[in-house]
Amino acid sequence: MTRSNMPEESASAEGQVVFELLNEVGIIAQLSRALLESHLEDGLTIHHFTALNHMVRLGDGQTPIEMARAFQVPKTSMSHTLAGLEKRDLIRLAPNPADGRGKLVLLTDAGRALRERAIQNITPEIAKMIPLFEQNEAKRIWQSLRKLRTLLDSSRDK
Repeated sequence: MTRSNMPEESASAEGQVVFELLNEVGIIAQLSRALLESHLEDGLTIHHFTALNHMVRLGDGQTPIEMARAFQVPKTSMSHTLAGLEKRDLIRLAPNPADGRGKLVLLTDAGRALRERAIQNITPEIAKMIPLFEQNEAKRIWQSLRKLRTLLDSSRDK
């Protein structure tokens, strides 16, 4: 039976399950953000960390607007986050050779080091969770969540 000819009750129940899944993911995201933020150096926010983490994962040299799109935030919000990072010498904004008026966001050694310290600071908290999951269960959950993230990420640009 395809989705289009599913009985309405079944589609509604399926939608409720997906809603509950997304709700749990949202709660987990909130709890994990609060946990991480409590281990960040004074004055840094989760927004600062995620920008640094993004640049480490995907490489620096993006424009502020590209980063705003990636985070799905207004350019002004991203500019505010980047200004806080630049003030702390965690990034630097360099002229964009492809666009004389534009800037590129470049990660500094201090920014990379701060990200690593944040991860080291939170590792003991994460380590406490390890006994709560079997390795195979954690891997299955991670794979399912990665699949969900990929699906949501690809649908945001449509």
